[in-house]
Amino acid sequence: MFNIIELENGLEHVQGFFCDAVNTGLRPNKEQGDVAFIRSEVPCDISAVFTSNTFQAAPIKHFQKYPKDFQTDFILINAKNANAMTGDKGIEDIDTIMSTLSQKIEVTNPIMSSTGVIGYRLPIDKITSAFDKFDFTASNSDKAARAIMTTDSFKKELAYKVELEDGTSFNMAAICKGAGMINPAMATMLCFIITDADIPKSDMDDLLLDATEGSFNRISVDGDTSTNDTVMLLSNRKSGQYHKEAFQKVLNKMMFELAMMILRDGEGANKLVAFEVKGAKSIEDAQKASMALSNSLLVKTALFGEDPNWGRIASTIGASGIACDDNTLSIYYDDLLIYSNAFRELDKEREEQAYEIMRQERFTVTCDIGLGSASYTSYGCDLSYEYVKINAEYRT
Repeated sequence: MFNIIELENGLEHVQGFFCDAVNTGLRPNKEQGDVAFIRSEVPCDISAVFTSNTFQAAPIKHFQKYPKDFQTDFILINAKNANAMTGDKGIEDIDTIMSTLSQKIEVTNPIMSSTGVIGYRLPIDKITSAFDKFDFTASNSDKAARAIMTTDSFKKELAYKVELEDGTSFNMAAICKGAGMINPAMATMLCFIITDADIPKSDMDDLLLDATEGSFNRISVDGDTSTNDTVMLLSNRKSGQYHKEAFQKVLNKMMFELAMMILRDGEGANKLVAFEVKGAKSIEDAQKASMALSNSLLVKTALFGEDPNWGRIASTIGASGIACDDNTLSIYYDDLLIYSNAFRELDKEREEQAYEIMRQERFTVTCDIGLGSASYTSYGCDLSYEYVKINAEYRT
């Protein structure tokens, strides 16, 4: 038995970790940081999942230069510049930055993560100026969480304490950013999870992959996949405690909640919608149809307009390439049946009920294919005028 307790704030709850952020001039708002760090007082095991985009950014390539199962005690994170599509020079710039860092504080295999505009090399002087401003013994999760934001409208951080049956415990915490360029196969986001659990490295790798599949790989804001997507899990084992089932449950819970925060913050988004596809011939079909629905611009705009147009749902399923038949298909908004073979037109009363459901901030679209038993759920949001405005003005 175990008990999971949500804690206020974030990273400061995990033994042996420190974090801070400062403004170096990358961001014009001097009140908000733009370079942050997460540091452990001892080297950590680290597991990571990266973007499926072929054009992986320089920080990811730099990470991959380290030997398998390396340990680290320092993550440096910058906003406003993705250091993506910068070639070998982008990796060399990270080496230069880390060389300067090592002159300020002893570090083991430091790694870097970046978010921002693609196609520009890092401003090395500005980033390294942070090293004279950082408090390397601080535990300021709030500043770190805000520093990594780009188009996010709110910070994303969580912390949990896991109490075990024998009275011992371990903690887990995370900061995350993401609001746009969100697509299944990893959302455009950075997520840094730290724990003091005494977890074996093999468990870290397996459980992180499983949790990613159940969270960030199931959300879509706009169907675009970034060059910089990163999820990292670090453990310094300081608590000396571990319980696999409890760790798996709290990791899954944390990553799912962070994924839902990203969807709620989807640039200009007003609605968070679950797309459940069931009754498919295979899990592959169920996944393909569900993700097609969460990615569809026509479906997203219908959500924004609160238009119960089941035709867009049916059309998207039909175009997804799965085995399906309009005679066996049923579509529901929450528990309201809006389409089936026996009920192909919405009457006025049922249409008004559908409108009421779509006016909610959260609801579920369920599509029963009626050909099998496989199911899959992904998550999406609406697409608003504000999304266009934010992304049209991204570099201005």
